[in-house]
Amino acid sequence: MKPDWTIESLQQFHTNSIVSHLGIELIELGDGFLTARMPVDHRTHQPFGILHGGASVVLAETLGSVASVMQLEDPGRQRAVGLEINANHVRSVKEGWVYGKVTPIHIGRTTHIWDIRITDEAGKLVCISRLTVAVIDGR
Repeated sequence: MKPDWTIESLQQFHTNSIVSHLGIELIELGDGFLTARMPVDHRTHQPFGILHGGASVVLAETLGSVASVMQLEDPGRQRAVGLEINANHVRSVKEGWVYGKVTPIHIGRTTHIWDIRITDEAGKLVCISRLTVAVIDGR
């Protein structure tokens, strides 16, 4: 991750987006990783009162996309856009918070591949996801 980014500057990207609507918060930026948390409540539940798998995918894609933006040589000109995502939902969650952590698998010139692991408050695996991001010219 490039050092010129802060949690605050990254969070500003998400005003009035699905990220803010779901209550996703970026919480930690470290050497080679980024973490966020998301509430498990009425905004993220499916009809049976558990975390919606689509909400987990939003958290995963958010983390991977933000991590890719942090890798761009020229973020004013380049864009990082999701190309493919998969997710395996391992465990259900009824309430509280889930935490996502993204780490790189591959950082290339035109594609980035990310591993995202989402856990519950006890640290148990909830979802594992892989995201491929395309780096495109934003002009």
